Amino acid sequence: MNEQSRIFDSLEYQLKKFPKPDMFCGKENGTWVSYSTSQVQKTVNELSAGLLKLGVSGQDMTVENQDKIALISKNRPEWLMLDMACQQIGALLCPIYPTTNINELEFIFNDATVKYVFISGQEILDKVNALRNRVPSLLNVYSFDDLPGVDHWKKITGTVGPEDLARMESVKSTILPEHCATIIYTSGTTGTPKGVMLSHRNIVTNVINSKKSFPFEDRVDARSLSFLPLNHIFERMVSLIYITSGISIYYAENLDTIPENLKEVRPNLFCTVPRLLEKTYEKIMAKGAELTGFKRTLFDWSVKLANQYDNIKSNGAWYHIQLAIANKLIFSKWREALGNQVEFIVTGGAACQVRLIRIFTAARIPIYEGYGPTENSPVISVNCKARGGTKFGTVGPVIHGQEVKLEADGEICVKGPSVMLGYYKRPDLTAETVIDGWLHTGDIGIFEDGKFLKITDRKKELFKTSGGKYVAPQPIENKMKESPFVEQMMIVGAEQKFVGALIVPSEPNLREWMVHKGIPFTTMEDAVNNPKVLDLYKELIDSFNTFFNHVEQVKKFELVPREWTIETGELTPTLKLKRKVIMEKYKGAIERIYS
Repeated sequence: MNEQSRIFDSLEYQLKKFPKPDMFCGKENGTWVSYSTSQVQKTVNELSAGLLKLGVSGQDMTVENQDKIALISKNRPEWLMLDMACQQIGALLCPIYPTTNINELEFIFNDATVKYVFISGQEILDKVNALRNRVPSLLNVYSFDDLPGVDHWKKITGTVGPEDLARMESVKSTILPEHCATIIYTSGTTGTPKGVMLSHRNIVTNVINSKKSFPFEDRVDARSLSFLPLNHIFERMVSLIYITSGISIYYAENLDTIPENLKEVRPNLFCTVPRLLEKTYEKIMAKGAELTGFKRTLFDWSVKLANQYDNIKSNGAWYHIQLAIANKLIFSKWREALGNQVEFIVTGGAACQVRLIRIFTAARIPIYEGYGPTENSPVISVNCKARGGTKFGTVGPVIHGQEVKLEADGEICVKGPSVMLGYYKRPDLTAETVIDGWLHTGDIGIFEDGKFLKITDRKKELFKTSGGKYVAPQPIENKMKESPFVEQMMIVGAEQKFVGALIVPSEPNLREWMVHKGIPFTTMEDAVNNPKVLDLYKELIDSFNTFFNHVEQVKKFELVPREWTIETGELTPTLKLKRKVIMEKYKGAIERIYS
């Protein structure tokens, strides 16, 4: 086996090549606490040995018989420590989103016959305790935090001796690259959760190929900020790129503290999803709107300039002189807000508005969009740092080691070492999804300039109007979200005569507009029914309709007073729209559109 063929080899690799004082860093009681590479390795080994003592193992290393450990926790140093500790002894980690509802949780626990659960925080503990007696396989729950009535995870490592560590080392040497390393249940936007089985080889090859293609250089002095859920294979795989590139990982406390954590950590890079970039951009624009006089003129001029930025064709010397001025006077403040050290950001998980990528890149905060499903561990393609490796509006060139073909209907299919082992206990679904080694992604795409993959839509989200014409909702939604008055939006119209839309207005911008127009603002419920507000949105929709052909134009809409969130159930944990849920929740509004 080469020096990196199993996921946990990355730990040994970092220790040999660039041991760090701050391999992982998390906030505990308000202060940053760092864990060195050797500390992390010691903890991982003791935890592996302790789990073996508890009777946890890979048994005969068939997926059915490997012991399953569930992990429900926010990102923190212990997350990856437990992950690697399980892998070293052949146990399977099943990471679960902290926001998963109790019915899905019960389904996953029983489907995977989970033996032990590791949690963080009282809220998650309460959820797990509520269903403990309905999960016969569950032997105990351990907490990363000191909480009453639950065992602390250090209890497992407390009794480990030299002979336990020796036994662990001999088990570790039997783990092979083709063994399953994890089962990730994807809630997705439809149906019951499916368990995606990924092997060491699946994930390690994706790490190596992404690192080479992008490329990620070894950077012993660099820091990353981690806040995308580690349950998502993207952040987990990228963490392994960080580890094998010598980049320290700092964990944000939660989504709300990201702005503050960026300033404290001053990261060189991080990964995100488009929704968080949209939020950042909205905050910047709101601050800009508060400016007056010359400062406001300068701000608007800079944003307009950035909007014209193109990474492929040059806008000429005069444009670049002006952009340099805008960068010095305006965009330098944007970079300061991100800690002033950010060299680039990688985004994935959903389509990112091209406008955001254009503006941020012009402001010397390059954003690289990539793409890939959990089933491919995950990366299929990514815009690259190398010269000629990026095209805005696409998800970049296909990375090394992956073959991509487009079916007759445009469906993207991928073949290579990162394609999953299959869905756990679902050979039927596996056979539908992986055909002759080709993973059918359910995404529709095209190649631009022969090399840049562009996602045009989700196959599942395409719908036909009653006139038999196909409509792809995502491009329409993304275009209309460019308006400062549109916070979120969902296109409807399957089997209907025309396309309609549910629109969540941006409350601060709408409120400001109403005050400016002398319309009293009381509540969002009142605002979305105000005739003048409805006229504003009608004009807005009409102006955006010019970008689309007749069939795709929004003819009628309903304004929704509440933002869609993970907590209220309309968004997946990676902030994608749960279309089925929204259709059901706003049945009345949709009926009004078509009445």
